[in-house]
Parts: sequence; structure tokens; C-alpha cells
Amino acid sequence: MTAATDTARPSGRNAKERERNLTRVQARLASERARADFAASLNALEDKLNVPKQVGIRVDRAKVRLRKFADEQPAAAMVVAVGVVAAVGVGVWLVVRANIER
Repeated sequence: MTAATDTARPSGRNAKERERNLTRVQARLASERARADFAASLNALEDKLNVPKQVGIRVDRAKVRLRKFADEQPAAAMVVAVGVVAAVGVGVWLVVRANIER
């Protein structure tokens, strides 16, 4: 037998080694994929449970919506702004009045 015929016909031992090595490679790839999925899940949970970050995101969204509303309907935005100012003013007046009467 020559070297060329040895490589052309692998022995049973070489086939088992190749199969075991392939299984190890598959296991390593599966574990790396599982680690990546787990890390992504942890990052998603961290983002969802980070209250200051979530508040910041929601404030930014509200600002964008308010600006869009003000650009599309300036008169209505002005009415809403006057209403908010009036409500805050009445609230402050009621608190001050309640504290003065004590």
C-alpha cells in the first residue's frame, strides 16, 4: 500500500476520530450560539429593567410627538399650552391658599 491509497481509504479509526472531532466542533458552535443568545436576552432584560433609561426613552418619544403636534397644528398646541399653564397656576394657587389658611 502506498500513501495515496491510505488517504483514499480511511480506516475505521480515522472515521471515528473525524466524527468525534466534527461532533466537538458542532458542540462548540452550538455553545457559542447559546452564549450569544443568552447574552442578547440578558441585554434585553437589562434594557427593559433600567428605569432611568426607559424614562429617558419615553421622554424623548413624548418630545418628538409634541413637536410634531405643534408643527402640524400650532393653534391647538397653543390652546393646550395655555390650558396646562392655567391648570398649573390654579394648582399652585390652591396649595398656597390652603397653606395660608392654616
